[in-house]
Amino acid sequence: MVHLSIVKKDKDVPITPALPRIDTLDLNPPSEDDFFSSVYGSGYAALQLPHSEMPEKEMPREIAYRMIKDELSLDGNPMLNLASFVTTYMEEEAEKLMTDAFSKNFIDYEEYPQSAEIQTRCVNMIGRLFNAPTNHSNDGDDDHAMGTSTIGSSEAIMLGTLAMKKRWQNKRKEQEKDYSRPNLIMNSAVQVCWEKAARYFDVEEKYVFCTDERFVIDPKEAVDLVDENTIGICAILGTTYTGEYEDIKAINDLLVKKGIDCPIHVDAASGGFVAPFINPNLEWDFRLEKVVSINVSGHKYGLVYPGVGWVVWRSPEYLPQELVFNINYLGADQASFTLNFSKGASQIIGQYYQMIRLGKRGYRAIMANLTRTADYLAAQLQDLGFIIMSQGRGRGLPLVAFRLDPDKDRLFDEFAIAHQLRERGWVVPAYTMAPHSEQLRLMRVVVREDFTKNRCDVLITDIKLALHTLAQMDQVMMKRYEAHVKEHHVNTGKSTHKRYKGGDRHSLQGKHGKTHAIC
Repeated sequence: MVHLSIVKKDKDVPITPALPRIDTLDLNPPSEDDFFSSVYGSGYAALQLPHSEMPEKEMPREIAYRMIKDELSLDGNPMLNLASFVTTYMEEEAEKLMTDAFSKNFIDYEEYPQSAEIQTRCVNMIGRLFNAPTNHSNDGDDDHAMGTSTIGSSEAIMLGTLAMKKRWQNKRKEQEKDYSRPNLIMNSAVQVCWEKAARYFDVEEKYVFCTDERFVIDPKEAVDLVDENTIGICAILGTTYTGEYEDIKAINDLLVKKGIDCPIHVDAASGGFVAPFINPNLEWDFRLEKVVSINVSGHKYGLVYPGVGWVVWRSPEYLPQELVFNINYLGADQASFTLNFSKGASQIIGQYYQMIRLGKRGYRAIMANLTRTADYLAAQLQDLGFIIMSQGRGRGLPLVAFRLDPDKDRLFDEFAIAHQLRERGWVVPAYTMAPHSEQLRLMRVVVREDFTKNRCDVLITDIKLALHTLAQMDQVMMKRYEAHVKEHHVNTGKSTHKRYKGGDRHSLQGKHGKTHAIC
């Protein structure tokens, strides 16, 4: 125990206790079995959390919770992460439903039949949203749409790729032709999951490269690349970088005109829940005869927390039977076609809640607000001298892609602006565009449901401040600043195995310097 001595001063000076000497204090932390006044008075607060090996003994639940919560507080604020398309807001009622379903293993159809039924309802609603043709059964009843839920669009894209590859192989086998060299045609601005799908499933990538003026696929170039080994063409409804909708109808019409039997898979990861409500007359979906499958991310503009995606086929003939497995369900077989098996039911239930809660009018109202906010932000940035690269007024996704005017002399680039904004809490990424686009750099703001006009005005103010701060730096200061940015870039490097730290050499990023943009 520490004893405080009282030192008597002159009668006019109040008596105050002397400070304890540091060498009289017990600085040894309390043991784990000692009584503690709070979480931060326990012995655990003075120890490092386990990093590589599970501890031998348990710790109190309130301490485990607080220690992990404190560590996670070092993450960014999701609402300020304008790099991501992923949903960051759902209503409390939706969250309650999803919490109640945490313990449900969705694949257990017999135990959780209503969760399986809800998936079927969602697939039907999405299929009709994308104008899937009605399939009639022999007894006169309408069949369900052909599709499934996935963890996200990455899994959905891989399933779509597998289906196209297997269907192509089956056709080649029937014709007694070689089926060992399949290829897939796509824009060089595709999200990296397309590169993964091609590499993982031994499909050659054939790219239509962007230019410094065109950031979407060229329909004629794409169709000209088709040969007997082509399993399909990927067309994107809302590219990752600029949010533009590729001209899927033009690709379809060229294939029809030339009599080419080549399917189209539409990557509608971001645009699938936007275009039907903002641009309903745009023909991109199953209204086009060559479109055989479509993927969409429920956790993007589908307004559900990550991760949930969907893939829908035009009809069963485009999903080869040998890829489908039957799971016993109440004595009957339930078809299953996924890359995973066990998964939670929460996100599927969250998707169903959003679709019946909002309806088409609710989704339309939200997407209209996002489009208006994106147009407002684009106008403000244009006034600041930026070049706008995205499409406005509903012709693309509700995002703003922009870059600095290369004709103006300045010492800083888009990456410096991104770092300045990061210091203010915003995550507004800078990217290097797809190959053959002259190494263009751009920045991108994704306008999500919770990005209101008020928050947009705060961002604009901070962009102005960032530009002013960078403009005040001379050449010497700018070199020091660039070195600082490079040294303190937000990347712990701890999540990657040492063997893979050098980066890949096989992807578009490794070969051309294209940034694997965040979705």
